[in-house]
Amino acid sequence: MVKVALDPLVNSAALGNEVHVSVIDVAAGKVLYERGADVPATPASTTKLLTAATVLAARGPAYRLTTRVVAGSAGEVVLVGGGDPTLSVNAKALFPGAARLDQLAAQVKTALGGVAPSKVLVDTSLFSGPETADGWASDDIAPLGQVARIQPLMTNAGRVKPVHNEHGGDPRYSDPALATGKAFAKMLGVAAVARGQAPVDGKELGAVQSPALVQITDWMLTQSDNTIADVLARQVAIAAGKPATFDGATDAIIAKLREMGLPGDEADLYDGSGLSRHNGISPALLTQLLALAASGQQPAITGIFGGLPVAGWSGTLEERFATPTPNQIARGVVRAKTGTLSGVNTMAGQLVTKDGRLLVFAIMASGSASAYTAKAALDRVPARLVLCGC
Repeated sequence: MVKVALDPLVNSAALGNEVHVSVIDVAAGKVLYERGADVPATPASTTKLLTAATVLAARGPAYRLTTRVVAGSAGEVVLVGGGDPTLSVNAKALFPGAARLDQLAAQVKTALGGVAPSKVLVDTSLFSGPETADGWASDDIAPLGQVARIQPLMTNAGRVKPVHNEHGGDPRYSDPALATGKAFAKMLGVAAVARGQAPVDGKELGAVQSPALVQITDWMLTQSDNTIADVLARQVAIAAGKPATFDGATDAIIAKLREMGLPGDEADLYDGSGLSRHNGISPALLTQLLALAASGQQPAITGIFGGLPVAGWSGTLEERFATPTPNQIARGVVRAKTGTLSGVNTMAGQLVTKDGRLLVFAIMASGSASAYTAKAALDRVPARLVLCGC
């Protein structure tokens, strides 16, 4: 009956010329529908589900990211990036509960006893390799793109101001780490700022910690923040003892998926955000990940559901499931991560049917001529599942 219900919707020309689908009944452990389910397709931002799950599995939901300052030589202080993309300049934070640069500066002033430093050095050695990924379009990158350069030190996920524009294009620093260093130096009354590296035995002058990792993954998924996703992906690499590069991060993500018993070979990743058009993920991998998270067998990754946007209510689904009218049945019932690139529309998440069954689903469509009509056609699939008593 599921096939009868979904086939006409999946065959819609509005979705494009290539559609891959997987639907699983979580409690029964049964595949209800599949079409090209094991074949990797362009995932867009549904990639962030893999990043969120693996970083939570690798680090734990309560893990916090630390930004430190240590004493350098000749009166210098070194601001050491710890990979916290949510760090705030001051109380005007974009992310609730974010660690604050001004509070870190106050700690340093106290530690120095009022003696002004000679220079501020910015240490970004935690990450290495290219700061942008293969497959990113040039207009995706700062200053007005969808992502900042991936560095271990930044404020407000690289944004110039603590404002999130859901349609992207927030002004971002071309060098987030150096911009953070300059803001910090100003707080200390220091003019000289340069890149450098903290001495191994440098005395700690102050430290601030991010909110718990599960909160950061929540924001990343709800807002579909590309910068946060790729900074967090580096944590998967670091936890595995791999280089904190794009290659190290994607290798570590795939390895962690396999470790959890998932088909990691059905993912080919170039980043952790989904901006890269080179990425490939199968719908079956996404639904198996969601089913595993829902099962409670891996408690650390159950946190991914808290960040999934709710249809008609929050995040990237706030304005979805509005038209045509039958789609509105899914409002408040479907929770899912969306993905959109030119010609690509994807969605993966969970829903509860009218007869109380928990289903997880993934739909990957490409080749559509219109994003507007493709999104409405895509929404019809989970909306029909909500109504399905099959």
